[in-house]
Amino acid sequence: MDILWQAVTDAMAGLNPAAYLALVLVVASACQWAAWQLRVPSILLLLIAGFGLGQLVTPDAVLGREVLFGAVTLAVGIILFEGSMTLRFRDVRGLGRPVLRLFTVTPLIAWAMITAAAWLLGFPLELALLVGAILIVTGPTVIAPILRMLRPTRRVAALLKWEGIVVDPIGAILAVLVFQGVLLVREGQLVPLLIGSLALTIVVAVVIGLGLGWVLEQLMRRHAIPDFLHGVVFLAAAVGALVASNAIQSESGLLTVTILGIYLGNRPKLHLRHVEEFTEHLQVLLVGALFVMLAGRIAPDAVAAIAPQGLIFVAILVFIVRPVSILVGLWGTPVTRQERTLLSFMAPRGIVAAAIASIFGLEFLHAAERTAQAAAQASGDEAEALQVRADSLMDLATQAESLVPLVFFVIVCTVAIYGLGVGRLAERLGLATGSPQGVVFVGGAPWMVEAAKVLDEEKVTTTLVSSDYAKLAGARQAGLRTVTANILSDYAVKDMELPGIKSLIAGTSDDEMNATAAREFAHVLGRANVYQLARTDEGHGGPTRTKAAPHLSARHCFQPARTHDELNELIENGFTMKRTKLTKEFTLDDFRARRGEDAVLMFTLNGGDVTVLTPESTVPQDGVTLISLVPPEAEG
Repeated sequence: MDILWQAVTDAMAGLNPAAYLALVLVVASACQWAAWQLRVPSILLLLIAGFGLGQLVTPDAVLGREVLFGAVTLAVGIILFEGSMTLRFRDVRGLGRPVLRLFTVTPLIAWAMITAAAWLLGFPLELALLVGAILIVTGPTVIAPILRMLRPTRRVAALLKWEGIVVDPIGAILAVLVFQGVLLVREGQLVPLLIGSLALTIVVAVVIGLGLGWVLEQLMRRHAIPDFLHGVVFLAAAVGALVASNAIQSESGLLTVTILGIYLGNRPKLHLRHVEEFTEHLQVLLVGALFVMLAGRIAPDAVAAIAPQGLIFVAILVFIVRPVSILVGLWGTPVTRQERTLLSFMAPRGIVAAAIASIFGLEFLHAAERTAQAAAQASGDEAEALQVRADSLMDLATQAESLVPLVFFVIVCTVAIYGLGVGRLAERLGLATGSPQGVVFVGGAPWMVEAAKVLDEEKVTTTLVSSDYAKLAGARQAGLRTVTANILSDYAVKDMELPGIKSLIAGTSDDEMNATAAREFAHVLGRANVYQLARTDEGHGGPTRTKAAPHLSARHCFQPARTHDELNELIENGFTMKRTKLTKEFTLDDFRARRGEDAVLMFTLNGGDVTVLTPESTVPQDGVTLISLVPPEAEG
């Protein structure tokens, strides 16, 4: 076994950069897919895999520190740009004051409390201030996956997204100011210089972010950029803005790309969905790779060494710092008690905290080396003073290295605590469903009302959506949730609440509207969970030229698939919705023999799981409840 391990270690040590990066991407993708299957936060698996891979080969050894941290800076900028483009002012309509508090008052309170906690646990005040700045961030890389899994109300989702994305650059800038303040104090300079540094950071970020955003907007409105280059140009613009901003003022780039993304995402009639999809896919790839590589730099011994201290620190963060900062920060705002409670227990740390902690250990080392070089070139008392400062900075750099395993320990614990526990809390507060199973029916046909009634009796959330108020009369009379809106309207696509919803069935009389609605909501619910009724042109085997292209239609629902008119005709002929428990004594074959081949199988219920059946579905013989549309002669 030792020989095999040595062989593996030797092989990994000999990896070239291309092979190492390929391995990281494969591992990251596998972890994210496994996390989706297991319904756990992907960061947990990414960190575990990264720690393990780091025992065989470290990114520093393959790529070098400078290249690694340069890549980390660019990747974090891209991640924040992608996230900020999804921030919409309309999502926080009526919540302007709470949002402003979440990235002003709340982080300041959190910074002060985290600093105090770190100082009481034995960190020097300079490092305590730094770790406080680093850990005020949450971030889109951890918030977004949890929101996708949880799907809370739009108000809560908007508050968490805005906080996570906007506070990230604020935390980075605060960490830079602390770092610069430590250096200024150690070099005997005036701390008030920090005010000028902060002002310059904000000015540079606003000028570059808004200026470049305006230029891109004008180019898009004049169609000066071909469609196939939109994603590439926006990505290049964000990366260029990040580097240019950092060159003018250190670490201002993250704020610059955040302002750029918010500006572009909120410009009227600027349609950037395809750009957002491009950057979203890139963000998923980068997040996975970053966590694997940065975790690979941490020795398990270092994490174990700070674990006792880290557990106390995490407990303070979770049970004192976050609740107090939220309750005080949002005091007097129109945020409900339930929303404040959920926000109080939702602050996982992500890739920005990991990246900033990793980078600043290196920055202290660079400062110490620069001071030592200056001391070597000086003479007399000046050389002696510079050497004393260099030794002091080197001690601080060594201590700063201990921050990195602590921050990763905090990331693992907070992601585990919030990611695995917030669903049950949100469910109890009535703000989300831990395991969404609900169905949205687009249209108001009688069969939809009957299906929704049966599902509602089984405690499955349902919503019927139609632009025709009269068509929803039957659903309203049955006490079902209805929404009067065009399913393709801005309201339906951007503002309609979907808590507890897993699937959408587009069942209007217009095949093209059904296909468009399914494609649009695939961005929210996932392509596997959107369906449309069988198309009229396909149902009658028309010529190829009259059929819609497969990629322009969603999966057909039900077994066998039926068109809108065919389902209406079945209802007119006396077909009724039935709920049948399939058991070993009464199997699916028995059901078919009794109900006939004309029955339309629609859903199966297994415990709390709802499955929309398709023509390709394999229906279990027993152990599920079957919801189907059955002919009248089968009654009795």
